[in-house]
Amino acid sequence: MLLPPFPHLLAMKPNHTLCALFLCLSINWGSTQNINDITFLNHEYQVDIPFEYENNFIVLQVMFNDLLPLKFIFDTGAENTILTKREITDILRVDYQKRFTIYGADLSQTLYAYLARGINLRIGEVRATQRAILVLEEDYFKFDEFSGVEIHGILGADFFRRFVVKINYYKQVITLIDPEHFRGPKGKFDVLDLELKRSKPYLMTNTTLSSDTSVMTKLLLDTGASLPLLLYSDTHPDLKPPSNVIRSTLGRGLGGIIYGYLGRVKSMDIQNFKFQEIITNFQEAPILDDTTYMNDRNGIIGNQLLDRFTIYIDYIREKLYLQPNPYYKEEFRFDRSGLVITASGPNLGRFMVLDVVPKSPVAEAGVLPNDELLKINGLGCRGLKLPDVMGKFEKKVGKKMRVMVLRNGQKLNLEFVLRDLI
Repeated sequence: MLLPPFPHLLAMKPNHTLCALFLCLSINWGSTQNINDITFLNHEYQVDIPFEYENNFIVLQVMFNDLLPLKFIFDTGAENTILTKREITDILRVDYQKRFTIYGADLSQTLYAYLARGINLRIGEVRATQRAILVLEEDYFKFDEFSGVEIHGILGADFFRRFVVKINYYKQVITLIDPEHFRGPKGKFDVLDLELKRSKPYLMTNTTLSSDTSVMTKLLLDTGASLPLLLYSDTHPDLKPPSNVIRSTLGRGLGGIIYGYLGRVKSMDIQNFKFQEIITNFQEAPILDDTTYMNDRNGIIGNQLLDRFTIYIDYIREKLYLQPNPYYKEEFRFDRSGLVITASGPNLGRFMVLDVVPKSPVAEAGVLPNDELLKINGLGCRGLKLPDVMGKFEKKVGKKMRVMVLRNGQKLNLEFVLRDLI
């Protein structure tokens, strides 16, 4: 389903959802992997690729092996291209060449992925042939549940790192540019230095906590994260959560649900750009055997902050270009109910309560995890999408809400009043 133009601007930006991608792999695929296999079918030096911006994810239409139209998340924070639904390659009888052991973020589970070679991908006027990709043995991420969008995979940096990548969030277009023809963007852009490590871009920022303590932070630019900002609270003594935080379900990584705390940092400076009262997820950094994966980073900048700009990522010259768009000064807003909701069922049209924030309005009203939302203020949820449902709980402070939930076969009517949680 296509959403209206600029869907993230039609309602307050939800921050329930973070599909945190902790894919901890160190794999040597050999020197023949994905070299000079991408062509522009328009025979120009750049290609525009339209995207859908759904629940703060950049979603691209991908023709997989010239047969199946699939949806992939465009993810600058992922090293590799990943198919999350193995049934697709099973149906196509793709030959899996090797099985790898991978680990979840907390190293508590052993998980598996397969290497598949000879995959063809077409995205608009871009064609990639004989690709090597990873196929997860099971759909560990469950993007569908958390995003409300049917997602089949992740398009990682191995696909686009040889280009200059322009992301125009306002017009919902990605442009891949041959770096030999790139002379810098037209118009007024600020130029920042990037650090590229394992094909992932890192940016230095100055972050001010609620205590007026400023910390220089190294942050991963991650278009695979739907949040504004995530900080690893154990990577610097001053990166502690503020006093006003709530326990939060941050999302899903390899290995299961990721929990942490949600609050606000006072401000963050990205060179000449300053943001105030940023909604921020706080958690401890994952402990990994491969320390190069984290690259001493302090956290992540996600789409809810990046989408205030038109950006160019010059992977070859390690530069970032930023130009504010009309929504640069939009405040960072958050749910006022305490609900964490996932989508399931046919067309992702059933909405289940995954978690309830303690001492929140819905907790006081008696809403429980595993309740199914049937009605909101008298209107049925059938036909809605997850962002529509979430947006109803982000209305003004003091708004009275009535919900009907299904619990153990019984319908219950509950009431609460929205209020600021952080």
